[in-house]
Amino acid sequence: MRTHYCGDLSAANLDQIVTLAGWAHRRRDHGGVIFIDLRDREGLAQVVCDPDRAEAFATADRARNEFVLRVKGKVRRRPEGTTNPALRSGEIEVLAHEVEILNPSLTPPFQLDDDNLSESVRLQYRVLDLRREQMQKNLRLRYKVTMAVRKALDALGFIDIETPMLTRSTPEGARDYLVPSRVHPGEFFALPQSPQIFKQLLMVAGFDRYYQIVRCFRDEDLRADRQPEFTQIDIETSFLSEDEIRAMMEKMIRAMFKETLDIDLPDPFPRMTWAEAMGRYGSDKPDLRVPLELTDLTDLMKSVEFKVFRGAAEMPGGRVAALRVPGAELSRKEIDDYTQFVSIYGAKGLAYIKVNDKSKLPEGLQSPIVKFLPAETLAQVLERTRAENGDVIFFGADKAKIVNDALGALRVRVGHEKGYAGKGWRPLWVVDFPMFEYDDEGKRWSAMHHPFTAPKDGHEDLLASDPGNAISKGYDMVLNGSEIGGGSVRIHRADVQAKVFIALGISDEEASAKFGFLLENLQFGAPPHGGIAFGLDRIVAMMTGAESIRDVIAFPKTQRAQCLLTHAPSPVDEKQLRELGLRLRDKPKA
Repeated sequence: MRTHYCGDLSAANLDQIVTLAGWAHRRRDHGGVIFIDLRDREGLAQVVCDPDRAEAFATADRARNEFVLRVKGKVRRRPEGTTNPALRSGEIEVLAHEVEILNPSLTPPFQLDDDNLSESVRLQYRVLDLRREQMQKNLRLRYKVTMAVRKALDALGFIDIETPMLTRSTPEGARDYLVPSRVHPGEFFALPQSPQIFKQLLMVAGFDRYYQIVRCFRDEDLRADRQPEFTQIDIETSFLSEDEIRAMMEKMIRAMFKETLDIDLPDPFPRMTWAEAMGRYGSDKPDLRVPLELTDLTDLMKSVEFKVFRGAAEMPGGRVAALRVPGAELSRKEIDDYTQFVSIYGAKGLAYIKVNDKSKLPEGLQSPIVKFLPAETLAQVLERTRAENGDVIFFGADKAKIVNDALGALRVRVGHEKGYAGKGWRPLWVVDFPMFEYDDEGKRWSAMHHPFTAPKDGHEDLLASDPGNAISKGYDMVLNGSEIGGGSVRIHRADVQAKVFIALGISDEEASAKFGFLLENLQFGAPPHGGIAFGLDRIVAMMTGAESIRDVIAFPKTQRAQCLLTHAPSPVDEKQLRELGLRLRDKPKA
């Protein structure tokens, strides 16, 4: 039906007779000569329809935007001064000999080159939205990324193995999507939140290098980087150490960036412990493009009279920290805006000091809090933060989590808004995560990754005696402030797994009920194993510069987990419910 793609034509095709097929991107009538920009997946080609070819001209005259056309004609050079260097086909045009309307189109609800469309309109008319050049580029890049992943993992000896979509409901941190069973009334399958358990079972089965580019499902509150269904690059290995696993994964990510964007990432990636990341950046996924860092002042503030700082310093799990912004020219309004910003993270305020003249204390410092701090304390603050004249120092004082979240987010915002952030790609491994985090509401320990994450060698005894200081063999890959992959070495010994369950308050009966089939099979000679899962949607979104992963998913859901294209979720008829043994409650009255 066609001999060439529109976007592939160039001066190399001069004087050739070609046949093209695609959509009428634009139609223009210039004084009796009709121009049609014909579009396909590779780009545009300009078609010229002359009145001399009466039949072709008449057909072109009936064509409108988004009509599906087939054009046969001769490639010729565009007249001087009309070339378009932005297009590969910009030096040539096709003089139409034949034009055929393969299918007309309704008038589109928007112009495809309109950059000011609301997301709801784009998702409602997703098929048309996907015709837009940027969306075509996004999905083609996604394809190239997955091909680069497959190629790299194949070279490393991994094989692709599918795992079930209908499985047992297991607690993994978010609500499951449940699927009722018609054959077993009253019982349910769950859609997998991840293939975690199955990939561990594959290691027991002897497939020592597994991967899968797989759909996962989580019924959780959504935001820009969350979808009810998303895609992971899921990987598991046997008989490899943490360092060996990370080295392999670096190789895969470097190959991915080189093949798709022609970017050379560092070799090796830098590493940082979780404790160092939280201390210096207030985040376990620090954006290393921003050079600003936090300075811990907790010990210094235990002796001051200022209750806000002293109370936080003496609080169990409290922290006082400073963020120095060098040479910052911040207005009072900007500081007020930042104060409002950190309140999102639970901060009750944002103390600050402007350093006007560090040689004169305290009069050389401008701040409402200066009068509450001794001159020697102020001098130590300036020394620790390495502050200079013209700098602004922000302070956080509260529970460590609140301080870290607030100042960590402020660091990134100020860094990007005020031009401190560098360019390019800054990958990082964050390692040595704590085994557990304390749940203040439930008054119990919970697993920071999942309950099958192995403790560091020598930390097994801490699981019972001091769980708060037990370090895991968990690791995350971070890129430009986003976690793009997370994993760990798993527990393969029954005695260690039992200690973890005890620390988490999981009884033998509960463990058997929730994880029985995994625990049973781990007893049949489970090898040492570990792995990682990468968020494919997030990686591709970062590569394309998209603000949301919805821009790199063909048919995504809204933030309310709805598909505006298909109007899902939707009611089902009573017959289907009866077959499943289900009956709906009456909806509560408004």
